[in-house]
Amino acid sequence: MSGAANPFPIEFSEGEGQAAADARDDRSRPLDDAMAAIGTEGAEPSAQDTAPADGSSDVRVRELEDALASLRGEHDSLRSQYMRIAADFDNFRKRQSRDQDDLRLQITCSTLSEILPVVDNFERARQQLDPQAEEAQSIHRSYQGLYKQLVEVFKQLGVAPMRVEGEPFDPNLHEAVLREVSDEHAEDVVIAELQRGYQLQGRVLRHALVKVSMGPGPSGGAAPAAQADAESAEHEA
Repeated sequence: MSGAANPFPIEFSEGEGQAAADARDDRSRPLDDAMAAIGTEGAEPSAQDTAPADGSSDVRVRELEDALASLRGEHDSLRSQYMRIAADFDNFRKRQSRDQDDLRLQITCSTLSEILPVVDNFERARQQLDPQAEEAQSIHRSYQGLYKQLVEVFKQLGVAPMRVEGEPFDPNLHEAVLREVSDEHAEDVVIAELQRGYQLQGRVLRHALVKVSMGPGPSGGAAPAAQADAESAEHEA
């Protein structure tokens, strides 16, 4: 045999070939129908199929607007609560700091008040003692140095002595122990300081014990009155 082998060794007549083609078409038709069905199911819906019903879009917009308004209201409420909490915390922090400062100042005042009598004793010794001997003068100078050191510590802590003589009497600063008649001072003027008062950063550490003037005595006002009566009697005579 010559040439390539015949790929279709079996030959059919014209009628038999047509019958075989029809048979193949019948066998492939179910497969084509299935593929067509699958293609139809996977296809995107048309604009007509997805178009919303009449008025549904407006309802959806209103729902979204209502939800947005609700969220905005909730946001404003939470922000207002946050601002109030932040303000309360800031006030609490300031109040705590102020209370701590006040407590620290109270402790300092209490401690210094216990030391003030020692300062008074040094002051009395400085005013009363007048040593003559060399040894006594040496001891006195040592006391003076210690007193100055104590006063310097008080200054560093903010303690300041009151200057009250000649000042108007102030019950917030002074404590009147004595009152006496004075022709040199008006009424309610401090004549003398009996015990020095001290202040600490504007707060009274100890009130000053003072002697207060009552003003001129009754004799000062009686003399002019008697003179006026005498002149009146002379005119009547």
